[in-house]
Amino acid sequence: MQIIFGIFLPFFGTLLGAAFIYFLKREIRGGYKQCLLGFASGVMVAASVWSLLLPSIELEQRRGAFSFVPAAVGFFLGFFFLIGTDQLVCWMKNRGAELTEDENHWKKNSLLVLAVTIHNIPEGLSVGAAFAGVLSGQPGFTIVSACLLAFGIAVQNLPEGFIVALPFRDRGYSRSRSFVYGMLSGAVEPVASVGMILLTAWLRPLLPYLLAFSAGAMVCVVVEELLPDAVEKGKYHTGTMGFCAGFLLMMILDVALG
Repeated sequence: MQIIFGIFLPFFGTLLGAAFIYFLKREIRGGYKQCLLGFASGVMVAASVWSLLLPSIELEQRRGAFSFVPAAVGFFLGFFFLIGTDQLVCWMKNRGAELTEDENHWKKNSLLVLAVTIHNIPEGLSVGAAFAGVLSGQPGFTIVSACLLAFGIAVQNLPEGFIVALPFRDRGYSRSRSFVYGMLSGAVEPVASVGMILLTAWLRPLLPYLLAFSAGAMVCVVVEELLPDAVEKGKYHTGTMGFCAGFLLMMILDVALG
């Protein structure tokens, strides 16, 4: 029962974060919108560094001076995977024609959901690896340490669930529908955890690459979709302050609970 609870704990964090969308007004405009977009950007960049890239490098310390290789390869692949996905979405939507405003917002929201969902996969694998160690009786793995890891990821997922639901609410979607989209971005975590427990011997060597791949995808979405809107129309300081707040919050959560 403790293992089942631990596996689903990160998903509950995403669910709770998405629930904050019920406290927002129907329309998000002006500096408030830019502050929230900047906040989301800061959260994603900090998560890319402390939750993904640094753990990817640490897992490959045995390579010595070349421990950066999996992180660099994974980041490159993740970044250009999102760029390729962006181009594919545009082509499939309008066969090369200019996207309408509604279609462009749909594309941005889709890429954001995809990036955060990809980011949640290696987090789920990390939780699964911890519980796999408990089940196999490996030294250094305890049910308490595994549950603490799951709890830390759950707390980190609070802002992530919110930032996925946010753009849907901004486009006029109902609170419940926006909440569902935010919640579903975290549904992949327990699936990845179970997969890691069942296939740990095959998936564990790929974990450094998967972590960095997720970081590349998230940074691509921030640069391509979130930051331009956060600093549009000359209101740079609002979006910048939001970015600073989001970055600091996620950095503190990652370091304190990592």
